[in-house]
Amino acid sequence: MAIVATCLLSLLVCCGLAWWQWDRFTSANGTFQNLGYVLQWPLFGLFPAFMFWRIRKLRQKAEAGATETPERQEAEPAVPAPRPRPDVAEANTDEDEELAAYNRYLRELNARDQQAAE
Repeated sequence: MAIVATCLLSLLVCCGLAWWQWDRFTSANGTFQNLGYVLQWPLFGLFPAFMFWRIRKLRQKAEAGATETPERQEAEPAVPAPRPRPDVAEANTDEDEELAAYNRYLRELNARDQQAAE
């Protein structure tokens, strides 16, 4: 009941603010920005009701998913299995000479850092 009251209260307040912006728009100082607010405030007022509806639908969907049979849950894993890693030797055949030289240089630097750390 509190959620419904909150949704209705927000709708009433936001419609009141839209009416206020309409009065500002029709006054001598009114701008099109006020007209934009006239259109936005009712949407802001409907947002809590939309969120309540959306949360309710998601909860029903989650409850329906929890009541599935265990065989069905095992058949469809939530996370796909990782793809096999390509063979390292196969990857080295595609390297060009410049990349191979750079990788050797990086290995040498790493070895120097390891020796300096010891």
